[in-house]
Amino acid sequence: MKMIKKLLWLPMVIFFTGPTFGTERDSTEYLQPTAAHIKESKIIVQILDYFHYRETDLDDSLSSVIFNNFIETLDGNKSYFLESDIKSFEKYRYELDNRSKEGDLIPAFYIFNIYKKRVDARLEYALAHVTDKFDFDKKESLAFDREKEPYAKNVAELDEIWRKTIKNQALQLKLSGSEYDKIVDVLTKRYERFQSNVSKYNSNDVFEMFMNSVTEAFDPHTNYFTPLNAEDFQMQSSKSLEGIGATLQQDNDFTKITELRPGGPAFLSGEIQAEDRVTGVAQGADGEMIDVVGWRSDEVAGQIRGPKGTLVRLQLLPAGASPGSEMKEVMLVRDKIKLDESRAKSKVVKYTEGGIDYNFGIITVPDFYLDPEGYDQGGEDYTSTTNDVRKIIKELEAENVDGIMLDLRNNGGGQLVEAISLSGLFLPGGTVVQVKDSRAQIQKYDDENKGMTYEGPMNVMINRFSASASEIFAGAIQDYKRGVIVGEQSYGKGTVQNVRGLEDFLRQKSEDKLGLLKFTIAKFYRVTGSSTQHKGVTPDIEYPSVYSADEFGESSKPSALPWDKIASADFKTLDYVDQNMLSMLEKRHKQRLKEDQTLIDLQEDISELRKNRARKYISLNYDERKKEQDDFEKRKRDRELKATVRIGDSLDDASSSNGRSLADMKDAYLKESIKLLADQIVIKKKRG
Repeated sequence: MKMIKKLLWLPMVIFFTGPTFGTERDSTEYLQPTAAHIKESKIIVQILDYFHYRETDLDDSLSSVIFNNFIETLDGNKSYFLESDIKSFEKYRYELDNRSKEGDLIPAFYIFNIYKKRVDARLEYALAHVTDKFDFDKKESLAFDREKEPYAKNVAELDEIWRKTIKNQALQLKLSGSEYDKIVDVLTKRYERFQSNVSKYNSNDVFEMFMNSVTEAFDPHTNYFTPLNAEDFQMQSSKSLEGIGATLQQDNDFTKITELRPGGPAFLSGEIQAEDRVTGVAQGADGEMIDVVGWRSDEVAGQIRGPKGTLVRLQLLPAGASPGSEMKEVMLVRDKIKLDESRAKSKVVKYTEGGIDYNFGIITVPDFYLDPEGYDQGGEDYTSTTNDVRKIIKELEAENVDGIMLDLRNNGGGQLVEAISLSGLFLPGGTVVQVKDSRAQIQKYDDENKGMTYEGPMNVMINRFSASASEIFAGAIQDYKRGVIVGEQSYGKGTVQNVRGLEDFLRQKSEDKLGLLKFTIAKFYRVTGSSTQHKGVTPDIEYPSVYSADEFGESSKPSALPWDKIASADFKTLDYVDQNMLSMLEKRHKQRLKEDQTLIDLQEDISELRKNRARKYISLNYDERKKEQDDFEKRKRDRELKATVRIGDSLDDASSSNGRSLADMKDAYLKESIKLLADQIVIKKKRG
């Protein structure tokens, strides 16, 4: 088992793949590749050719993908390039493969220099027009998502796109209560900051953007890090950063939150989600909210970071929401990642159904963690997910719980060995996961501990952001019919990555400092032989979800490796779950979706979010936008009022030392999962 830790690591972090920015501009007017870039390009291409799981030659077909990736990285919203620019770049579409092999980076830098010229022109236009007095009575709209729109044919068309863009930003500020002078001041500073950021691009930035266009043509989890960003990557992996515990990434004019570190303030708040976009940052309880749209992600991170114990407020555009939608403000106290908070924890919840009182143990597992030193020493009392959960189970059984639920929502993965050993606490032995490498060699990884630590009723709760090791655990519980899986379809990440310094592949040490490459080396398969790639784990009882597979998860990545299947492992299912039980659970769940007001409200929210996300255009008329804003606020107030009336005085036992009441929980899906666990017990007893 110790070899597993050394060979296979499941990244918990969704790593930075967008553009980063340097701090010094090259002395030449146009940016050019360096000798180190040429060397690195050759090494990276060779590694991908020889070691990447996807046995795909870097040929004309992949060259076209690289071309599209690079253009999208630079101008994904089609706000800068002209149609004529794209046509002029087409001569490189099928040349990037051979040129990259030779270290010829001229096309990439040529395209970037044109891009920078276009950006400079757009920002000059913006600064010249932020003082315009827009007519907000006029009926017109803005296509805010231009991914499928055509490129502008000429400068006049681009001017019109930007006129509407600036007008929309001014309208957003007006709707928030800003007067004309304030609007002009905010937009002027925004575009001046953007202009300053663009001037700081250097050749390392361009090289990293282009090389990630190359690596991500193989798969979305294969990434290149410059020497500077490699240091940041390694520091993040140590989980010792102070701040709010979030990974940031550039997303056009926004800074997007891509991952929340378990144990960090952002994770613990429960108010921030992956894919939220940061639009403002304020210091302290009363500090001014600084607009950060158009800022570099590293500058936004600099505003968010600060001394431990200090307060920072974030203004966020929620995941999937269109520009102009209602913002949310979150207050956080900066702190180091609290390793204790990222460890498994439990609580006991009281629930009464049909005159029967239940005590349920809820075990939250935010990460599959492992103390490598303790593990290597061969002892039994080292810190790990499995050891912690084993202790929790004994404590819960001492409290005579009637069933256990494992909450794996937002658990992005961790150590493979822990996914296997944790499964072993609930299974009697046997294969947990299969791994296939690039040579098509298949390795089966078994639970070596015969016998179950916990033999009672259980279910497992997952959501769209449960990934990798979480999917292995949930898949094993489902395949062995050991427990019921509830929640949303998981992320669908079924690949394994290795991280290596480029210098490791040289015979002689390089005089230049080289970066890192993270590349995919294997795939995971369930005991049934089904890959977790794309499909992940589909719950036995599926809840309404805000996120679709096409929008969030592996299936939203065009270059993701395909789903496939291998031979099933030899395994024997248990008798905890059968189709009759699942049918009855599904029936009860659907009934509550119709009758439980909290679930009804939640479904309405999801429907509204989906409707907003489907919109491609946003009104630039003040009255229409004000009505949308007022309607949203009214629904929010009505919902809060109904919730207050519903709860009433039902929280009397919330402070009980033996556990919390179900009424004390604000989490609608957690409540539903507890009710389903009670249903499981009733159905099982009736079945005998």
